[in-house]
Amino acid sequence: MEILISGASIAGPVLAYWLKRHGFRPTVVERAPTLRKTGGHAVDLFRPAMDIVERMGVLARVEAKKTGTERMTMLREGVQGQVDIDVGRLMHAVSDRHVEIMRDDLSEIFHDATRGDVEYVFGDSIASLAEDEAGVDVTFERGAPRRFDLVIGADGLHSNVRRLVFGEERQFARFIGAYLAVISIPNYLQLHDHAVVLGGVGRMAAIYGSHTIDDARAVFLFRSPRELDVHHRDVARQKQLLREAFAGAGWEVPRLMAELDRTPAFYFDSITQLRMDSWSRGRVTLTGDAGYSPGPAVGGSTSLAVVGAYILAGELAAAGGDHARAFQACERKLADYVRRSRGFALNAARRLVPGSRLELWALAQIGRLVSVAPRGVSRALAKLSSHGVRLHDSIALEEYARCLAATRHQAPAGGHTGATGAEQPPLTSSPRLRDQLPGELVLLRKGINEKM
Repeated sequence: MEILISGASIAGPVLAYWLKRHGFRPTVVERAPTLRKTGGHAVDLFRPAMDIVERMGVLARVEAKKTGTERMTMLREGVQGQVDIDVGRLMHAVSDRHVEIMRDDLSEIFHDATRGDVEYVFGDSIASLAEDEAGVDVTFERGAPRRFDLVIGADGLHSNVRRLVFGEERQFARFIGAYLAVISIPNYLQLHDHAVVLGGVGRMAAIYGSHTIDDARAVFLFRSPRELDVHHRDVARQKQLLREAFAGAGWEVPRLMAELDRTPAFYFDSITQLRMDSWSRGRVTLTGDAGYSPGPAVGGSTSLAVVGAYILAGELAAAGGDHARAFQACERKLADYVRRSRGFALNAARRLVPGSRLELWALAQIGRLVSVAPRGVSRALAKLSSHGVRLHDSIALEEYARCLAATRHQAPAGGHTGATGAEQPPLTSSPRLRDQLPGELVLLRKGINEKM
């Protein structure tokens, strides 16, 4: 079967990898002229996604590129002193297997794992889709028309495929109360595997550096009681709104606002969920943020995208290419994970940026407590929390071993390695639904680290 995938960031290459291993012929089209290198931001991979990474044969590369952030320093507007947070102890409460990695690095690793035996078309985008009983005729903005058996949108929150097939984004987007911005800046504070956070009522700014990057990143989150009047491509207006949201803030914020005019990479978007009754229609389906984004910065969307792509490919193989059966099975198996990710994101959007000075104080005290408590106590606190951050570790994955048996991966051109005939660890994660963690603090950590 010939399958077209739109989007070459995270979900697209992961999906292409597994489709190829299952005997399908994927093609990936990407609007950008090359693999995106936009400065990137740190994202989290939790246990199920890490299990998938290991099966793809790229675990060593992912671990080599992990950011290694060990310390977080929390400051508060109008309050003297600081709280130092032990990130390793904190993340031990979050997940039994976790890596933080720059998004651009992760995208490059996934692309490298597939480029030897998957067709990539950069600098082009889908213009129209016309489906009949036997396939989908696709026209492109630049390339010649082609015909595919299936089309899959892995093209993010503002998905072109979703717009063409399901309608305008506003039908499915649900603003959940906050905005996120990220810029690349010189590492003038000389931060290495260290994040510094300034928390205020209704806003948060952070700077972090990593041994894997030469510069640093500044992250901004702020609350808004209503969705702001700004298009996701109107950069000038976005920068204006960011300046307004952080007017009067101290610490390094004035310097960061000055960097807005010089930064080589700028990201700004609302924290918005995608809520669709179904993300499949006929021979077209969506995966990752294109179909079920829980919200940038707050829902663990990178792990969700990796898991969703893996399951979609596996279900297509299990169904022998019967797309109707496979799409239904995929939606059914992802439904609870997506629902809980949305619930967590809604909670995070409320708690990540404190709405009062009392909430800001409580956030600092939780950070102080987790950093000094023994790890066993931290895990006990995690189990008492009701915020569900460990939901990612609770997802159990099928191996789709029988589907994969006949198509064990051979090393593609260029020397990239993948799944082989050698015995691999099972793709399962213990479902510890009661294992949760000190919610507000990890919401802070995830807000710094997770961008769509």
